[in-house]
Amino acid sequence: MEKILIYILEDHKHIRELQKEHLNDADYEVVEFEESNSFFKGLEEEIPDLIILDIMLPGIDGLEVCKILRNKEEYEDIPIIMVSAKTSTEDRIKGLDLGADDYLIKPFNGKELVARVKTVLRRLKRQGRIRKKGYSDDLITIDRENFHIIVDGEKIELTRKEFAIIELLSIEPYKLFPREKILDTLWGNTYVTARTVDVHIRHLREKMGKAAFYLKNIRGAGYTFFPPGKK
Repeated sequence: MEKILIYILEDHKHIRELQKEHLNDADYEVVEFEESNSFFKGLEEEIPDLIILDIMLPGIDGLEVCKILRNKEEYEDIPIIMVSAKTSTEDRIKGLDLGADDYLIKPFNGKELVARVKTVLRRLKRQGRIRKKGYSDDLITIDRENFHIIVDGEKIELTRKEFAIIELLSIEPYKLFPREKILDTLWGNTYVTARTVDVHIRHLREKMGKAAFYLKNIRGAGYTFFPPGKK
């Protein structure tokens, strides 16, 4: 069975080697990079299954690397775990909003790193199965190949997280998704609050225009995807 390939972009050799050791022990294949230029060259040769990305890097920092990856079609789906000594809530939210799938604060235990990797890969595997199902009716189409929606014939561009939310809710129309379930599935960490879900859904509904009513807020309970006349 082919091993899962993980790229590590970390400028501190000692930290990089420790990460590699723990991941190798967990039976992952690991390729190390010290700076972004060699990292991007590595991507051109082979696309990994997951990236562990340090924020504080010489030249292009990790936040900019994440932004570049999320804006390139061939790399936008690669799961990213950001690691940093920055501990503020603002720093964590910034990384997650740029498209990171998890955020790990230095120093951390090697076992925790391996556990986070397993969790992110498991979550992305679930989402990969979800994308095959799709949803479409006379008013709205959810395009899972191109990560946008079409409302009344007009293409609506969404952020990565906005699309992930409507994708998740539309898997099972009329099913109630508590905020905590949405957080666990799409953020997978404890660094953001349920309020984050409310803010993202508010922005999403604004973009959806006349189809905004599909996202129904069940007060005090959560959200559901509620197409008209089909239940």
